[in-house]
Amino acid sequence: MEERARSCLLRSKATLEQDIKASYLMDHMVSDGILTNDEESRVLGKPTRREQAAALLEVLLRKDNRAYISFYNALIRESYGDLANLLHRDLPLLSPEGERSFVILSEGGVPQRPVVFVSRPALLNLIREKLYRLQNTPGWVTVFGMAGSGKSVIAAEAIRDHALIKECFPGGVHWLSVGQCERADLLVRMQSLCFRLEQGQSSEASQRPPCSVEEAKERLRFLMLRRFPRSLLILDDVWDSSTLRSFDIQCRVLLTTRNRGLADSVSGEYFEVPVESGLDEEKGLEILALYVNGKPQKLPEQARSIVSECKGSPLVVSLIGALLREFPDRWSYYLRQLQKKQFKRIRKSSSYDYEALDQAMDASLQVLEPEHRDLYRDLSIMQNDVKVPAKVLSVLWDLELEEVEDVLQELVNKSLLFRDCNQRPYHYYLHDLQLDFLIEQNRDQIAELHKKLVRQYQQFYNERPPSSGDIDCSYWYRFLPYHMAKAGLSKELYSLMFSLDWVKEKAQFMGSAHLINNYVEYGEILDKENSEVRLQFQEFLSLNGHHLEQRPFPDVVQLALSQPTCSEVYRQALMQAQKRASRGQLYMDWVNKNNQDSLSRLVMHPHQGSVYYAGFSKDGSKIASCGANKALRVFKTTSGEKLLELQAHDEDILCCAFSPDDRYIATCSSDRKVKVSVSVSVPTLFEHEEQINHCQFTNTGRRVLLATCSNDKFTNTKLWNPNKPTSQNTMFGHMEPVNHCCFSPNDAYLATSSSDGTLKLFEVSSANEWKSIDVNSFFPESDDEIKAIVKCSTWSADGSRLICAARNAVFLWNFETSKKKAECNGHLSWVHCVQFSPDGSLLLSSSDDQTIRLWETDRVHTSSAAALKRDSDVLFSQSDVTIVAPDSRNRLQVRSTRDLQLPSRIRCTCISRNASLVALGTENGTVQVLEVPSGKTSQTLTGHTRTVHHCQFTDDGETLITSSEDTTVRVWKWRTGECLVLEGHKEPVRKFHLLNKSTSSHLFSWSFDGTVKVNRTSTNFSCHKGAVLSCDVSSDGRLFATTSADRTAKITFLLKGHEDCVRSCRFSWDNKRLATGDDNGEIRLWSMLDGALLKICSRDTKDSMDSFHGGWVTDLHFSPDNRVLVSTGGYIKWWSVETGEALQTFYTMGANLKKIHVSADFTTFVTVDSIGILYVLKKVKGGSV
Repeated sequence: MEERARSCLLRSKATLEQDIKASYLMDHMVSDGILTNDEESRVLGKPTRREQAAALLEVLLRKDNRAYISFYNALIRESYGDLANLLHRDLPLLSPEGERSFVILSEGGVPQRPVVFVSRPALLNLIREKLYRLQNTPGWVTVFGMAGSGKSVIAAEAIRDHALIKECFPGGVHWLSVGQCERADLLVRMQSLCFRLEQGQSSEASQRPPCSVEEAKERLRFLMLRRFPRSLLILDDVWDSSTLRSFDIQCRVLLTTRNRGLADSVSGEYFEVPVESGLDEEKGLEILALYVNGKPQKLPEQARSIVSECKGSPLVVSLIGALLREFPDRWSYYLRQLQKKQFKRIRKSSSYDYEALDQAMDASLQVLEPEHRDLYRDLSIMQNDVKVPAKVLSVLWDLELEEVEDVLQELVNKSLLFRDCNQRPYHYYLHDLQLDFLIEQNRDQIAELHKKLVRQYQQFYNERPPSSGDIDCSYWYRFLPYHMAKAGLSKELYSLMFSLDWVKEKAQFMGSAHLINNYVEYGEILDKENSEVRLQFQEFLSLNGHHLEQRPFPDVVQLALSQPTCSEVYRQALMQAQKRASRGQLYMDWVNKNNQDSLSRLVMHPHQGSVYYAGFSKDGSKIASCGANKALRVFKTTSGEKLLELQAHDEDILCCAFSPDDRYIATCSSDRKVKVSVSVSVPTLFEHEEQINHCQFTNTGRRVLLATCSNDKFTNTKLWNPNKPTSQNTMFGHMEPVNHCCFSPNDAYLATSSSDGTLKLFEVSSANEWKSIDVNSFFPESDDEIKAIVKCSTWSADGSRLICAARNAVFLWNFETSKKKAECNGHLSWVHCVQFSPDGSLLLSSSDDQTIRLWETDRVHTSSAAALKRDSDVLFSQSDVTIVAPDSRNRLQVRSTRDLQLPSRIRCTCISRNASLVALGTENGTVQVLEVPSGKTSQTLTGHTRTVHHCQFTDDGETLITSSEDTTVRVWKWRTGECLVLEGHKEPVRKFHLLNKSTSSHLFSWSFDGTVKVNRTSTNFSCHKGAVLSCDVSSDGRLFATTSADRTAKITFLLKGHEDCVRSCRFSWDNKRLATGDDNGEIRLWSMLDGALLKICSRDTKDSMDSFHGGWVTDLHFSPDNRVLVSTGGYIKWWSVETGEALQTFYTMGANLKKIHVSADFTTFVTVDSIGILYVLKKVKGGSV
């Protein structure tokens, strides 16, 4: 700074410190680039106004002449005229080189920075890069964007670069604000520019203003080529091409506009720079903070909401900031105006051409042709952040697609619409502010506009719904209910949402979660028509949604036939099934389903692979899940819609947990790490020595702790303070891995579940063991001789009860009495986690079967009914079906008769041909024959020393054959107790086959020792190297087939090709084919002529359980005409023998079906699933209801 100027500041220092308000002056000096934000902050950090003024003067005294000039100008702008007079006499001169660009910009009319300016470096650099392209040649740089996007400010800032001016535009920079103007106004602006460029010329002709636009254009051409050959002309806010052509004078031009395509109308090379329509939240807060002289982090809580409502528009944020500067207590008021879309009330006089946002928006519309303005009005029905294909607008406007694309291109060029070029075909969308403005402008017509869209859709798709070949199909399936609701078309909405066809089509494109959301969102409207039907459709989707995620897509009609008979879903499904059955399609009706009631409320299939954990957020609105696919996912509780997905670990994620305020999610993994997720940031917190099985935060925010448990030998349960890297406490007591831990509702206790079969309770404050419960003792009867590993537990809301999971069941315990209160069956594999919802009304469980189930707690608080076992027998008669099966309480259940309880577990059953007798084999080797229906024991047969696996009457009912784990087959004259013992096998005999059911002399038996024994010849055939798993005999009795764990089947030749144990086989009735099924779910059809492979059923369609059949193929049956094959595995499937394609699939509620009983006419099918549910399925016949 010159000494004269410095001395003047020092002389006036006392007067300036006493009078000036530094914060007002610094806004201007920051805009001029004199002060940095840090310098401003240091000055404002002083406690008093006088000290701030002194600090500002100290900063100025260390700067150059420009600082003095900027300070002088700031005094004038803030009405300190008397103080400015003190400095005027000593104003310094600018240095010729360093200040040259400052002069160029001032003389050229380039606007100063606004009082509040936030830099956008990436955009600035892009504009400057394009301007450098004009260094040696005339051309155009077009900066385009919607109203209020900051085009003018960013253009002016881009040229404030000394190097750019020196290298490219040493002849000067000339700014002209054009705007919307008539031809006469344009001439005035051009005359003004000519006058500015002609300053200093003496010629009379040069001083005479041009009389027309054409003359002005030629004058400008001469001036720019002769006097300013290396200068830049900046045309701000140009609206139409005719105006722009008036400046097509072969010079260098920087152009700001809302219309992207303007430069197409002029000659020369041009470059484009789009200005994005929104600032991010941090930039928006920075602008507000600058206006109110504060820090972004110290702004009121309404600040973030205001920035959000401003939709990132620099104009709107600045308008609000300027208003808040004058009225600093109106944060809530202006937030309400934004939320109400009261744009007319948001106005502030400024350098911007429009005082309020509505004026700026409306100005953009006025340049459209009237018919296009009407089309643009129709876009009022679009939704925020929804991109629409042109085909939808073609339907709405009833125009050819090509015409629509031309209209959309014009709207895009004028920055009235945006195009997503990342999708083919292109999708279009409105900026949030544009949409808000349209809705406000057309508020009274919104319902009619929605109705117009619905009517146009109905007219266009009156013959068939949209299909995958229609580029707009996803839009209609997603938003048609929304438009109907907004249009008030209640009847059309009922018809749509209560249609099984709509459910099928939409689920196929979008899955079930979006459909469930629709039933929840529009529930109030739908319930006015029929609340029961709405609930029926919603329940159908909630319980079958995981099936609808599978590919190939399941038959929705068949799924719906499993709904209760009184359900509208079932009624529509039966009508469609009967209609299709008339055309030869196969459908099965579950005739006894009304006896079953699902306790699950929602079933999801969130991960490929096991779901290790699922947990509620504290407010109950979200569910987080994790599993073998190393991903963390978050879903809506109401519908299962996915909200978030993170790849959080390098190995399986075993647990996830919400923090007390739901802001963070902790995850732990077999990689021994615990991480805490915030959006997409996943920092590592701490580690165990072995894999970490579970983590959970405390329930309250008073003192946040994170509990973790692991496979560590001794230190397997720890408490952590999330803000510290070392553990706070360690619980000792379990000597085997701890699988789960959870805090009591008041955080006083921590429950731990361990592989040692116990559930322990620890005091959190002292880490001492308080109580231990031996869960293993609650399993006196076990399917497998293994310890009942306690996988997980959860507390009830009042802290009085615990729910724990062991194996594939969920149990409710009163831990004070150590008694089981209830049991939930439904999962098909091990249950890894259980959790109550915050209000205790729901129970969440996740399993190895890849599903998450929501249970209604009130419906499982009483002990569940006894479930049937799969060891059943069925007798088909002309008018009825008789079923005999043991249940989970070790009672024998016979349809329509009373239950009979026995002391030893029942392992097999059979019924006599005349249905008067039932035989059962038990785990202790005893066989009993009972009368039906009295249940009286007719005979007890002893002789087997181990479990009886199979029993069967001959047709006359006088002989009973049994096979046992003791390696023998026994033939009983049961009335007398006489017994013939057939020996020869070395390992357990699982089953046998009677060639002639009228006599026991023709009997095949097979064993785990790999042999088949033929009783008639007393011959043992060594068939396989592994256990024989099944055997069948051809209908003519000439051939028998065996299958084995050695992955082969055998007849008179060896059948190879299966990749897993071959568990089942069956001859066709004409003996031309053999069907075999393996543990990979694969079914193969073989020729009996030469053993050639004929077909592999469904080779390319593995299901979600990574199997072709949901598990092992356990049973096979051909239809009498040999055209259809039925099989059981994880569910039931019917196949075309000719093509090998699936004809139908019936999904049972449980899985691991052991066998299926088939009537002689192939119309009735009976089975029991793994959770004890009985299925009597009848083939649907064609016809009307």
